[in-house]
Amino acid sequence: MAADESPSARGAAPSRATAAISRAFTPGRLAGALPAGPGLPAGAALRSRPATGARRPAASRGGGHGPAPAPRPPRGAGVRRMYEQARRAWDRPLTAYYLILGSSLLITVLGLVMVYSASMIKALELAKPGTYFFRKQFLAAVIGAALMLLASRMPVKLHRALAYPLLMGTVFLMVLVQVPGIGMSVNGNQNWIYLGGPFQLQPSEFGKLALILWGADLLARKQHKRLLTQWKHMLVPLVPVTFMLLGLIMLGGDMGTAIILTAILFGLLWLVGAPTRLFAGVLSVAGLLAFLLIKTSPNRMSRLSCMGVSEPGPDGSCWQAVHGIYALASGGWFGSGLGASVEKWGQLPEPHTDFIFAITGEELGLAGTLSVLALFAALGYAGIRVAGRTEDPFVRYAAGGVTTWITAQAVINIGAVLGLLPIAGVPLPLFSYGGSALLPTMFAVGLMIAFARDDPAAKAALAMRRPGVRWKTMRRRVTKRPSGER
Repeated sequence: MAADESPSARGAAPSRATAAISRAFTPGRLAGALPAGPGLPAGAALRSRPATGARRPAASRGGGHGPAPAPRPPRGAGVRRMYEQARRAWDRPLTAYYLILGSSLLITVLGLVMVYSASMIKALELAKPGTYFFRKQFLAAVIGAALMLLASRMPVKLHRALAYPLLMGTVFLMVLVQVPGIGMSVNGNQNWIYLGGPFQLQPSEFGKLALILWGADLLARKQHKRLLTQWKHMLVPLVPVTFMLLGLIMLGGDMGTAIILTAILFGLLWLVGAPTRLFAGVLSVAGLLAFLLIKTSPNRMSRLSCMGVSEPGPDGSCWQAVHGIYALASGGWFGSGLGASVEKWGQLPEPHTDFIFAITGEELGLAGTLSVLALFAALGYAGIRVAGRTEDPFVRYAAGGVTTWITAQAVINIGAVLGLLPIAGVPLPLFSYGGSALLPTMFAVGLMIAFARDDPAAKAALAMRRPGVRWKTMRRRVTKRPSGER
Protein backbone atom coordinates (compact mmCIF):
# COMPACT_ATOMS: atom_id res chain seq x y z
CA MET A 1 0.00 0.00 0.00
CA ALA A 2 1.27 3.51 -0.83
CA ALA A 3 2.41 5.69 2.01
CA ASP A 4 0.26 8.67 1.00
CA GLU A 5 -2.98 6.60 0.87
CA SER A 6 -5.46 7.81 3.46
CA PRO A 7 -7.85 5.65 5.46
CA SER A 8 -10.81 7.18 3.66
CA ALA A 9 -9.36 6.21 0.35
CA ARG A 10 -8.81 2.66 1.59
CA GLY A 11 -12.50 2.38 2.48
CA ALA A 12 -13.70 4.03 -0.73
CA ALA A 13 -12.39 1.33 -2.98
CA PRO A 14 -14.46 -1.47 -1.42
CA SER A 15 -17.48 0.80 -1.46
CA ARG A 16 -17.15 1.42 -5.18
CA ALA A 17 -16.72 -2.32 -5.81
CA THR A 18 -19.81 -3.13 -3.76
CA ALA A 19 -21.83 -0.55 -5.69
CA ALA A 20 -20.67 -2.05 -9.00
CA ILE A 21 -21.71 -5.54 -7.93
CA SER A 22 -25.14 -4.31 -6.82
CA ARG A 23 -25.70 -2.61 -10.14
CA ALA A 24 -24.65 -5.69 -12.03
CA PHE A 25 -27.11 -7.98 -10.24
CA THR A 26 -30.16 -5.76 -10.35
CA PRO A 27 -33.27 -7.31 -12.01
CA GLY A 28 -33.34 -6.98 -15.80
CA ARG A 29 -29.54 -6.68 -16.07
CA LEU A 30 -27.28 -9.47 -17.24
CA ALA A 31 -24.64 -10.74 -14.88
CA GLY A 32 -21.88 -10.33 -17.39
CA ALA A 33 -18.19 -10.48 -16.72
CA LEU A 34 -17.20 -7.48 -14.66
CA PRO A 35 -13.73 -6.10 -14.42
CA ALA A 36 -12.15 -7.07 -11.18
CA GLY A 37 -11.69 -4.00 -9.09
CA PRO A 38 -9.69 -3.48 -5.97
CA GLY A 39 -10.82 -5.83 -3.27
CA LEU A 40 -12.89 -8.00 -5.73
CA PRO A 41 -11.48 -11.37 -6.71
CA ALA A 42 -11.49 -12.27 -10.38
CA GLY A 43 -14.59 -14.24 -11.52
CA ALA A 44 -16.67 -13.27 -8.45
CA ALA A 45 -19.50 -12.04 -10.65
CA LEU A 46 -19.66 -15.37 -12.43
CA ARG A 47 -19.76 -17.35 -9.19
CA SER A 48 -22.47 -15.19 -7.71
CA ARG A 49 -26.17 -15.99 -8.38
CA PRO A 50 -28.70 -13.25 -8.98
CA ALA A 51 -31.42 -12.89 -6.41
CA THR A 52 -34.16 -12.45 -8.97
CA GLY A 53 -34.66 -13.05 -12.67
CA ALA A 54 -35.60 -15.90 -15.00
CA ARG A 55 -33.94 -19.22 -14.39
CA ARG A 56 -32.52 -21.38 -17.12
CA PRO A 57 -34.25 -24.71 -17.74
CA ALA A 58 -32.76 -27.55 -15.80
CA ALA A 59 -30.49 -29.83 -17.73
CA SER A 60 -31.52 -33.38 -18.46
CA ARG A 61 -30.76 -36.01 -15.92
CA GLY A 62 -28.24 -37.55 -18.25
CA GLY A 63 -26.08 -34.52 -17.72
CA GLY A 64 -25.93 -33.66 -21.44
CA HIS A 65 -27.07 -30.50 -23.18
CA GLY A 66 -28.46 -32.32 -26.27
CA PRO A 67 -31.97 -31.94 -27.77
CA ALA A 68 -35.00 -33.01 -25.79
CA PRO A 69 -36.18 -36.63 -26.44
CA ALA A 70 -38.82 -37.12 -29.17
CA PRO A 71 -42.37 -37.73 -27.94
CA ARG A 72 -43.53 -41.31 -27.90
CA PRO A 73 -45.87 -42.39 -30.74
CA PRO A 74 -49.43 -43.15 -29.70
CA ARG A 75 -50.40 -46.72 -29.03
CA GLY A 76 -51.45 -48.68 -32.11
CA ALA A 77 -49.54 -46.43 -34.53
CA GLY A 78 -47.46 -49.38 -35.77
CA VAL A 79 -50.55 -51.48 -36.44
CA ARG A 80 -52.21 -48.62 -38.30
CA ARG A 81 -49.09 -48.05 -40.36
CA MET A 82 -48.93 -51.74 -41.29
CA TYR A 83 -52.62 -51.65 -42.18
CA GLU A 84 -52.12 -48.64 -44.44
CA GLN A 85 -49.16 -50.29 -46.15
CA ALA A 86 -51.18 -53.47 -46.72
CA ARG A 87 -54.13 -51.48 -48.04
CA ARG A 88 -51.92 -49.60 -50.48
CA ALA A 89 -50.41 -52.92 -51.61
CA TRP A 90 -53.88 -54.39 -52.22
CA ASP A 91 -54.88 -51.32 -54.25
CA ARG A 92 -51.99 -51.57 -56.70
CA PRO A 93 -52.95 -52.21 -60.34
CA LEU A 94 -51.07 -55.53 -60.60
CA THR A 95 -52.34 -57.06 -57.36
CA ALA A 96 -55.04 -59.16 -59.04
CA TYR A 97 -52.62 -60.27 -61.77
CA TYR A 98 -50.02 -61.53 -59.30
CA LEU A 99 -52.62 -63.12 -57.01
CA ILE A 100 -54.19 -65.12 -59.84
CA LEU A 101 -50.86 -66.23 -61.26
CA GLY A 102 -49.19 -66.99 -57.94
CA SER A 103 -52.06 -68.71 -56.15
CA SER A 104 -53.00 -70.90 -59.13
CA LEU A 105 -49.41 -72.04 -59.67
CA LEU A 106 -48.91 -72.76 -55.97
CA ILE A 107 -52.13 -74.78 -55.81
CA THR A 108 -51.12 -76.77 -58.88
CA VAL A 109 -47.59 -77.50 -57.61
CA LEU A 110 -48.81 -78.48 -54.16
CA GLY A 111 -51.47 -80.63 -55.82
CA LEU A 112 -48.82 -82.48 -57.79
CA VAL A 113 -46.91 -83.22 -54.60
CA MET A 114 -50.02 -84.48 -52.83
CA VAL A 115 -51.14 -86.55 -55.83
CA TYR A 116 -47.77 -88.30 -55.81
CA SER A 117 -48.00 -88.96 -52.07
CA ALA A 118 -51.66 -90.01 -52.02
CA SER A 119 -51.69 -92.19 -55.14
CA MET A 120 -48.63 -94.36 -54.55
CA ILE A 121 -50.42 -97.12 -52.65
CA LYS A 122 -53.37 -97.06 -55.05
CA ALA A 123 -51.01 -97.49 -58.00
CA LEU A 124 -49.28 -100.43 -56.34
CA GLU A 125 -52.64 -102.06 -55.65
CA LEU A 126 -53.36 -101.88 -59.40
CA ALA A 127 -49.95 -103.47 -60.17
CA LYS A 128 -48.70 -100.17 -61.59
CA PRO A 129 -45.52 -98.23 -60.80
CA GLY A 130 -45.75 -95.96 -57.79
CA THR A 131 -45.43 -92.88 -60.02
CA TYR A 132 -48.20 -93.97 -62.42
CA PHE A 133 -50.83 -91.40 -61.44
CA PHE A 134 -48.25 -88.71 -60.79
CA ARG A 135 -46.80 -88.98 -64.30
CA LYS A 136 -50.23 -88.66 -65.87
CA GLN A 137 -51.06 -85.66 -63.69
CA PHE A 138 -47.70 -84.05 -64.42
CA LEU A 139 -48.28 -84.44 -68.17
CA ALA A 140 -51.72 -82.87 -67.80
CA ALA A 141 -50.19 -80.02 -65.78
CA VAL A 142 -47.61 -79.33 -68.51
CA ILE A 143 -50.32 -79.24 -71.19
CA GLY A 144 -52.49 -77.13 -68.89
CA ALA A 145 -49.65 -74.67 -68.33
CA ALA A 146 -49.33 -74.26 -72.10
CA LEU A 147 -53.08 -73.68 -72.35
CA MET A 148 -52.93 -71.16 -69.52
CA LEU A 149 -50.11 -69.27 -71.21
CA LEU A 150 -51.99 -69.32 -74.51
CA ALA A 151 -55.21 -68.07 -72.89
CA SER A 152 -53.37 -65.32 -71.01
CA ARG A 153 -51.93 -63.96 -74.28
CA MET A 154 -55.14 -64.14 -76.30
CA PRO A 155 -57.12 -60.92 -76.78
CA VAL A 156 -60.65 -60.64 -75.46
CA LYS A 157 -62.12 -60.71 -78.98
CA LEU A 158 -60.57 -64.11 -79.64
CA HIS A 159 -61.99 -65.46 -76.38
CA ARG A 160 -65.43 -64.32 -77.47
CA ALA A 161 -64.93 -65.92 -80.86
CA LEU A 162 -64.22 -69.28 -79.19
CA ALA A 163 -67.51 -69.28 -77.27
CA TYR A 164 -69.83 -70.85 -79.87
CA PRO A 165 -67.35 -73.41 -81.31
CA LEU A 166 -66.42 -74.57 -77.81
CA LEU A 167 -70.08 -74.94 -76.81
CA MET A 168 -71.01 -76.90 -79.94
CA GLY A 169 -67.95 -79.15 -79.65
CA THR A 170 -68.70 -79.88 -75.99
CA VAL A 171 -72.33 -80.74 -76.71
CA PHE A 172 -71.22 -83.05 -79.52
CA LEU A 173 -68.79 -84.88 -77.21
CA MET A 174 -71.37 -85.15 -74.45
CA VAL A 175 -73.75 -86.79 -76.91
CA LEU A 176 -71.01 -89.22 -77.95
CA VAL A 177 -70.62 -90.26 -74.31
CA GLN A 178 -74.07 -91.87 -74.44
CA VAL A 179 -73.30 -93.84 -77.62
CA PRO A 180 -72.55 -97.50 -76.79
CA GLY A 181 -69.02 -98.50 -77.65
CA ILE A 182 -67.71 -94.91 -77.42
CA GLY A 183 -68.66 -93.79 -73.95
CA MET A 184 -67.44 -95.68 -70.93
CA SER A 185 -68.54 -95.89 -67.31
CA VAL A 186 -66.30 -95.06 -64.33
CA ASN A 187 -67.59 -95.59 -60.79
CA GLY A 188 -71.12 -95.95 -62.08
CA ASN A 189 -71.15 -92.71 -64.12
CA GLN A 190 -71.40 -92.85 -67.91
CA ASN A 191 -69.53 -89.65 -68.72
CA TRP A 192 -66.15 -90.68 -70.15
CA ILE A 193 -64.72 -91.17 -73.64
CA TYR A 194 -61.87 -93.62 -74.11
CA LEU A 195 -58.96 -92.05 -76.05
CA GLY A 196 -56.65 -95.03 -76.16
CA GLY A 197 -54.00 -96.30 -73.79
CA PRO A 198 -54.32 -94.95 -70.25
CA PHE A 199 -56.04 -91.74 -71.38
CA GLN A 200 -59.72 -90.87 -70.99
CA LEU A 201 -61.69 -87.66 -71.48
CA GLN A 202 -64.62 -86.30 -69.51
CA PRO A 203 -66.45 -83.80 -71.78
CA SER A 204 -68.67 -82.48 -68.99
CA GLU A 205 -65.62 -80.77 -67.43
CA PHE A 206 -65.24 -78.72 -70.61
CA GLY A 207 -68.96 -77.94 -70.45
CA LYS A 208 -68.28 -75.62 -67.49
CA LEU A 209 -65.85 -73.51 -69.49
CA ALA A 210 -68.11 -73.58 -72.56
CA LEU A 211 -71.12 -72.38 -70.56
CA ILE A 212 -69.13 -69.50 -69.06
CA LEU A 213 -67.71 -68.21 -72.35
CA TRP A 214 -70.95 -68.62 -74.28
CA GLY A 215 -73.12 -67.18 -71.49
CA ALA A 216 -70.83 -64.19 -70.98
CA ASP A 217 -70.78 -63.42 -74.71
CA LEU A 218 -74.56 -63.79 -74.95
CA LEU A 219 -75.29 -61.51 -71.99
CA ALA A 220 -72.71 -58.93 -73.11
CA ARG A 221 -74.32 -58.64 -76.55
CA LYS A 222 -77.77 -58.30 -75.01
CA GLN A 223 -76.54 -55.64 -72.64
CA HIS A 224 -75.06 -53.73 -75.56
CA LYS A 225 -78.49 -53.79 -77.21
CA ARG A 226 -80.18 -52.82 -73.91
CA LEU A 227 -82.29 -55.99 -73.84
CA LEU A 228 -81.51 -57.13 -70.31
CA THR A 229 -84.24 -54.93 -68.85
CA GLN A 230 -86.73 -57.61 -69.96
CA TRP A 231 -86.78 -60.82 -67.97
CA LYS A 232 -87.31 -63.05 -71.01
CA HIS A 233 -83.99 -61.89 -72.50
CA MET A 234 -82.27 -62.77 -69.23
CA LEU A 235 -83.58 -66.32 -69.29
CA VAL A 236 -83.78 -67.18 -72.99
CA PRO A 237 -81.72 -68.84 -74.34
CA LEU A 238 -79.35 -68.98 -71.34
CA VAL A 239 -81.52 -71.13 -69.08
CA PRO A 240 -82.73 -73.59 -71.80
CA VAL A 241 -79.16 -74.21 -73.02
CA THR A 242 -78.00 -74.75 -69.45
CA PHE A 243 -80.82 -77.22 -68.83
CA MET A 244 -79.82 -79.05 -72.02
CA LEU A 245 -76.27 -79.43 -70.70
CA LEU A 246 -77.63 -80.52 -67.33
CA GLY A 247 -79.78 -83.16 -69.00
CA LEU A 248 -76.83 -84.60 -70.93
CA ILE A 249 -74.78 -84.71 -67.75
CA MET A 250 -77.54 -86.34 -65.70
CA LEU A 251 -77.97 -89.02 -68.35
CA GLY A 252 -74.55 -90.21 -67.23
CA GLY A 253 -75.45 -89.91 -63.54
CA ASP A 254 -72.89 -87.21 -62.66
CA MET A 255 -74.85 -85.03 -60.26
CA GLY A 256 -71.74 -83.30 -58.87
CA THR A 257 -70.91 -81.67 -62.21
CA ALA A 258 -74.57 -80.76 -62.62
CA ILE A 259 -74.46 -78.87 -59.31
CA ILE A 260 -71.42 -76.89 -60.50
CA LEU A 261 -73.16 -75.94 -63.76
CA THR A 262 -76.21 -74.82 -61.78
CA ALA A 263 -73.96 -72.64 -59.60
CA ILE A 264 -72.43 -71.09 -62.72
CA LEU A 265 -75.92 -70.31 -64.05
CA PHE A 266 -76.90 -68.61 -60.78
CA GLY A 267 -73.65 -66.66 -60.80
CA LEU A 268 -74.29 -65.32 -64.29
CA LEU A 269 -77.87 -64.35 -63.39
CA TRP A 270 -76.67 -62.58 -60.26
CA LEU A 271 -73.97 -60.68 -62.18
CA VAL A 272 -76.45 -59.56 -64.81
CA GLY A 273 -78.71 -58.13 -62.11
CA ALA A 274 -81.65 -60.51 -62.24
CA PRO A 275 -84.52 -59.44 -59.95
CA THR A 276 -85.03 -61.33 -56.73
CA ARG A 277 -88.32 -62.96 -57.78
CA LEU A 278 -86.78 -64.24 -61.01
CA PHE A 279 -83.70 -65.48 -59.18
CA ALA A 280 -85.85 -67.18 -56.55
CA GLY A 281 -88.02 -68.79 -59.25
CA VAL A 282 -85.06 -70.37 -61.04
CA LEU A 283 -83.61 -71.47 -57.71
CA SER A 284 -86.92 -73.09 -56.72
CA VAL A 285 -87.15 -75.04 -59.97
CA ALA A 286 -83.54 -76.22 -59.65
CA GLY A 287 -84.08 -77.20 -56.01
CA LEU A 288 -87.20 -79.21 -56.90
CA LEU A 289 -85.38 -81.07 -59.65
CA ALA A 290 -82.46 -81.80 -57.33
CA PHE A 291 -84.82 -83.14 -54.67
CA LEU A 292 -86.48 -85.48 -57.17
CA LEU A 293 -83.14 -86.72 -58.47
CA ILE A 294 -81.85 -87.40 -54.96
CA LYS A 295 -85.08 -89.01 -53.77
CA THR A 296 -85.22 -91.44 -56.68
CA SER A 297 -81.62 -92.64 -56.26
CA PRO A 298 -80.64 -94.85 -53.29
CA ASN A 299 -76.97 -94.01 -53.84
CA ARG A 300 -77.61 -90.26 -53.56
CA MET A 301 -79.86 -90.76 -50.54
CA SER A 302 -77.13 -92.70 -48.76
CA ARG A 303 -74.64 -89.91 -49.47
CA LEU A 304 -77.05 -87.37 -48.05
CA SER A 305 -77.53 -89.44 -44.90
CA CYS A 306 -73.76 -89.59 -44.28
CA MET A 307 -73.47 -85.91 -43.44
CA GLY A 308 -71.96 -85.40 -39.98
CA VAL A 309 -71.78 -89.07 -39.03
CA SER A 310 -68.97 -90.48 -36.91
CA GLU A 311 -69.50 -94.21 -37.52
CA PRO A 312 -69.35 -96.11 -40.84
CA GLY A 313 -72.66 -97.84 -40.13
CA PRO A 314 -73.50 -101.54 -40.11
CA ASP A 315 -73.41 -101.80 -43.91
CA GLY A 316 -70.41 -99.49 -44.34
CA SER A 317 -72.36 -96.99 -46.44
CA CYS A 318 -70.60 -94.04 -44.76
CA TRP A 319 -67.13 -95.60 -44.79
CA GLN A 320 -65.58 -92.95 -47.04
CA ALA A 321 -67.06 -89.99 -45.18
CA VAL A 322 -66.02 -91.30 -41.76
CA HIS A 323 -62.46 -92.18 -42.77
CA GLY A 324 -62.06 -88.74 -44.31
CA ILE A 325 -62.79 -87.29 -40.88
CA TYR A 326 -60.37 -89.80 -39.32
CA ALA A 327 -57.60 -88.63 -41.67
CA LEU A 328 -58.16 -84.98 -40.79
CA ALA A 329 -58.37 -85.71 -37.07
CA SER A 330 -55.10 -87.67 -36.98
CA GLY A 331 -53.15 -84.89 -38.70
CA GLY A 332 -52.96 -82.55 -35.73
CA TRP A 333 -51.36 -79.14 -36.10
CA PHE A 334 -48.52 -80.00 -38.50
CA GLY A 335 -49.40 -83.48 -39.73
CA SER A 336 -47.67 -86.82 -39.60
CA GLY A 337 -45.24 -85.90 -42.37
CA LEU A 338 -45.30 -85.97 -46.15
CA GLY A 339 -45.91 -89.54 -47.34
CA ALA A 340 -46.71 -90.85 -43.83
CA SER A 341 -50.48 -91.11 -44.21
CA VAL A 342 -52.16 -94.20 -42.80
CA GLU A 343 -55.60 -93.79 -44.37
CA LYS A 344 -54.27 -94.07 -47.92
CA TRP A 345 -53.28 -97.69 -47.24
CA GLY A 346 -56.65 -98.99 -48.40
CA GLN A 347 -58.76 -97.36 -45.67
CA LEU A 348 -59.88 -94.26 -47.56
CA PRO A 349 -61.34 -94.75 -51.04
CA GLU A 350 -60.30 -92.25 -53.73
CA PRO A 351 -57.44 -90.71 -51.70
CA HIS A 352 -55.95 -88.91 -54.72
CA THR A 353 -59.16 -87.60 -56.31
CA ASP A 354 -62.21 -86.53 -54.31
CA PHE A 355 -60.63 -86.94 -50.85
CA ILE A 356 -57.14 -85.61 -51.47
CA PHE A 357 -57.88 -82.79 -49.03
CA ALA A 358 -58.22 -85.38 -46.26
CA ILE A 359 -54.78 -86.82 -47.05
CA THR A 360 -53.41 -83.28 -47.08
CA GLY A 361 -54.79 -82.73 -43.60
CA GLU A 362 -53.33 -86.00 -42.35
CA GLU A 363 -49.83 -85.43 -43.74
CA LEU A 364 -49.52 -81.63 -43.49
CA GLY A 365 -51.88 -81.00 -40.60
CA LEU A 366 -53.99 -77.96 -39.94
CA ALA A 367 -51.22 -75.71 -41.23
CA GLY A 368 -51.33 -77.40 -44.64
CA THR A 369 -55.12 -77.31 -44.97
CA LEU A 370 -55.29 -73.66 -43.93
CA SER A 371 -52.61 -72.85 -46.52
CA VAL A 372 -54.71 -74.48 -49.24
CA LEU A 373 -57.79 -72.56 -48.07
CA ALA A 374 -55.83 -69.30 -48.07
CA LEU A 375 -54.67 -69.89 -51.65
CA PHE A 376 -58.23 -70.52 -52.83
CA ALA A 377 -59.41 -67.43 -50.94
CA ALA A 378 -56.74 -65.32 -52.65
CA LEU A 379 -57.72 -66.70 -56.05
CA GLY A 380 -61.39 -65.99 -55.39
CA TYR A 381 -60.67 -62.45 -54.17
CA ALA A 382 -58.60 -61.70 -57.25
CA GLY A 383 -61.38 -62.97 -59.54
CA ILE A 384 -63.96 -60.78 -57.79
CA ARG A 385 -61.64 -57.80 -58.10
CA VAL A 386 -61.17 -58.34 -61.84
CA ALA A 387 -64.93 -58.67 -62.34
CA GLY A 388 -65.68 -55.61 -60.23
CA ARG A 389 -63.17 -53.16 -61.74
CA THR A 390 -63.72 -53.71 -65.43
CA GLU A 391 -65.96 -51.71 -67.75
CA ASP A 392 -66.28 -54.52 -70.31
CA PRO A 393 -69.46 -56.56 -69.66
CA PHE A 394 -68.01 -59.71 -71.25
CA VAL A 395 -64.98 -59.55 -68.96
CA ARG A 396 -67.22 -58.99 -65.94
CA TYR A 397 -69.47 -61.96 -66.70
CA ALA A 398 -66.67 -64.31 -67.72
CA ALA A 399 -64.45 -63.47 -64.72
CA GLY A 400 -67.42 -63.76 -62.39
CA GLY A 401 -68.41 -67.09 -63.91
CA VAL A 402 -64.90 -68.55 -63.57
CA THR A 403 -64.66 -67.33 -59.98
CA THR A 404 -68.05 -68.88 -59.18
CA TRP A 405 -66.99 -72.16 -60.78
CA ILE A 406 -63.68 -72.53 -58.90
CA THR A 407 -64.90 -71.32 -55.51
CA ALA A 408 -68.17 -73.27 -55.59
CA GLN A 409 -66.39 -76.49 -56.58
CA ALA A 410 -63.76 -75.99 -53.87
CA VAL A 411 -66.45 -75.37 -51.24
CA ILE A 412 -68.42 -78.47 -52.28
CA ASN A 413 -65.34 -80.71 -52.26
CA ILE A 414 -63.93 -79.44 -48.96
CA GLY A 415 -67.39 -79.40 -47.36
CA ALA A 416 -67.87 -83.06 -48.27
CA VAL A 417 -64.49 -84.00 -46.78
CA LEU A 418 -65.36 -82.15 -43.57
CA GLY A 419 -68.74 -83.88 -43.37
CA LEU A 420 -70.68 -80.65 -43.75
CA LEU A 421 -72.04 -81.43 -47.23
CA PRO A 422 -72.98 -84.67 -49.02
CA ILE A 423 -70.30 -86.32 -51.12
CA ALA A 424 -70.85 -84.95 -54.63
CA GLY A 425 -67.93 -86.61 -56.38
CA VAL A 426 -66.32 -83.40 -57.67
CA PRO A 427 -62.53 -82.91 -57.57
CA LEU A 428 -60.75 -80.06 -55.83
CA PRO A 429 -59.88 -77.58 -58.62
CA LEU A 430 -56.21 -77.51 -59.69
CA PHE A 431 -55.40 -79.89 -56.82
CA SER A 432 -57.01 -83.29 -57.25
CA TYR A 433 -55.96 -85.93 -59.73
CA GLY A 434 -57.66 -85.77 -63.11
CA GLY A 435 -56.43 -84.34 -66.39
CA SER A 436 -59.93 -83.74 -67.76
CA ALA A 437 -60.64 -81.43 -64.84
CA LEU A 438 -57.20 -79.79 -64.79
CA LEU A 439 -57.02 -78.72 -68.45
CA PRO A 440 -60.17 -76.54 -68.66
CA THR A 441 -59.52 -75.12 -65.18
CA MET A 442 -56.02 -73.95 -66.12
CA PHE A 443 -57.37 -72.47 -69.34
CA ALA A 444 -59.95 -70.59 -67.25
CA VAL A 445 -57.17 -69.31 -64.98
CA GLY A 446 -55.32 -68.07 -68.07
CA LEU A 447 -58.55 -66.35 -69.08
CA MET A 448 -58.61 -64.42 -65.80
CA ILE A 449 -54.91 -63.55 -66.18
CA ALA A 450 -55.68 -62.07 -69.59
CA PHE A 451 -58.52 -60.04 -68.09
CA ALA A 452 -56.27 -58.79 -65.28
CA ARG A 453 -53.61 -57.76 -67.81
CA ASP A 454 -56.21 -56.01 -69.95
CA ASP A 455 -57.00 -53.46 -67.23
CA PRO A 456 -55.68 -50.00 -68.32
CA ALA A 457 -53.82 -49.39 -65.05
CA ALA A 458 -52.28 -52.87 -65.20
CA LYS A 459 -51.24 -52.27 -68.81
CA ALA A 460 -49.43 -49.09 -67.82
CA ALA A 461 -47.74 -50.80 -64.86
CA LEU A 462 -46.59 -53.72 -67.01
CA ALA A 463 -45.29 -51.34 -69.68
CA MET A 464 -43.18 -49.57 -67.06
CA ARG A 465 -41.63 -52.90 -66.09
CA ARG A 466 -40.31 -53.62 -69.59
CA PRO A 467 -36.52 -53.32 -69.75
CA GLY A 468 -36.41 -50.71 -72.50
CA VAL A 469 -39.08 -48.48 -71.04
CA ARG A 470 -37.68 -48.82 -67.55
CA TRP A 471 -34.25 -47.71 -68.73
CA LYS A 472 -35.61 -44.73 -70.62
CA THR A 473 -37.75 -43.53 -67.75
CA MET A 474 -35.23 -44.00 -64.96
CA ARG A 475 -31.93 -42.89 -66.42
CA ARG A 476 -30.73 -39.35 -65.88
CA ARG A 477 -30.19 -36.87 -68.63
CA VAL A 478 -26.77 -35.32 -67.94
CA THR A 479 -25.66 -32.28 -69.88
CA LYS A 480 -22.11 -32.62 -71.12
CA ARG A 481 -19.75 -30.05 -69.70
CA PRO A 482 -16.40 -29.04 -71.11
CA SER A 483 -13.57 -30.80 -69.37
CA GLY A 484 -11.34 -27.74 -69.31
CA GLU A 485 -8.55 -29.53 -71.14
CA ARG A 486 -6.85 -27.63 -73.95
